Amino acid sequence: MSLTAPLFLGSEIYRGSSYGDWHPLRVPRVSTAMDLSRALGWLPDQQYVNSPRAKPKALHVWHEPDYVAALQRAEATQEISEEDCKRFQLGTVSNPIYPEVYRRPATAAGASLLSGELLRDGGVIYHPGGGTHHGMPGYANGFCYLNDPVLAILSLKRNGARRVAYIDIDAHHADGVEHGFADDPDTLLISVHEEGRWPRTGALTDRGVGQVFNLPVPRGLNDTEMAMVRDRLIVPLVSDFAPDAIVLQCGADAVEEDPLSKLTLSNNAHWAVVSALKALSAPRFLVLGGGGYNPWSVGRLWTGVWGVLNGHHVPDVLPVEAQEVLLALRWDGARRGKNRPEHWVTTLRDAPREGSVRTALRDRVDWLLSDQTTQALRVG
Repeated sequence: MSLTAPLFLGSEIYRGSSYGDWHPLRVPRVSTAMDLSRALGWLPDQQYVNSPRAKPKALHVWHEPDYVAALQRAEATQEISEEDCKRFQLGTVSNPIYPEVYRRPATAAGASLLSGELLRDGGVIYHPGGGTHHGMPGYANGFCYLNDPVLAILSLKRNGARRVAYIDIDAHHADGVEHGFADDPDTLLISVHEEGRWPRTGALTDRGVGQVFNLPVPRGLNDTEMAMVRDRLIVPLVSDFAPDAIVLQCGADAVEEDPLSKLTLSNNAHWAVVSALKALSAPRFLVLGGGGYNPWSVGRLWTGVWGVLNGHHVPDVLPVEAQEVLLALRWDGARRGKNRPEHWVTTLRDAPREGSVRTALRDRVDWLLSDQTTQALRVG
């Protein structure tokens, strides 16, 4: 029996966990979305599920056992040997050792694995703690220790989904997910990411044996351009693929206020993608988090995603309880955190950031759509 209402998979582990005082992931994110959703009356107990922690054996479906063991060892000792550092990329600037270095990613992985089971008969699930799309089978990569999107796709397929569409609108290319499914014709991969941004993969011409569509977008991407990408590329490709499940990685680092990209979207652009994919009526819809390093913008954006999934009206001015959640946030060491604009606290919805559609971007979309491999998406 399919789920009767969307489920929010969360955990208190995200509230007090930080990669370190200097790391971009020192800011609260999932806990803010949880608190804001509750303050708005959008998250009743019956729609909230506490995320389980994945057991090591469950991670071995894609991750190498030696790597999982090294991750557990690093958490237990809070140290890393020189050999393990080099082999597993643990204890680096990007992937530091911190108190929950195994438990936190294992919790995100556990929720993604559970999502496939809960969606066996259909429904909608929101898992903002997920979206760690850079993780590789045998090493950490780009703030990502495990790859929960890959684990989610595998779980969906074990539980009845034959064709899965994975769409990624994070500012960074979904290199780990592409590594996992580039040669799988039953998995559609669409990654929209800033050109020239780390990890500097996902070129327009990078294709797999399977269904891989990479769209590097120029700096300054605006809402109008993202709407064009949504309506001319994402929605038609997903519709033609006719998936049994849709997984959206909804990283919040493509908005104008984020410090780790040069894109200029408002949160309206992300919400519109969520709405458009939900309207395609695939039996199973899973929305993950991802990047996002401004605590106000990511918390507001991810809360709005939950609102879209439930059909809630976004108020013009937040109630006092919700404003108090945002007032309590801190962004130590960030100049904009000390000079935050009023609307970061009083509103959920950004002002639209519209503009012209650049010819170079339109040409890239046209090239992807004209490529002969798109014919393989047709079914029947």
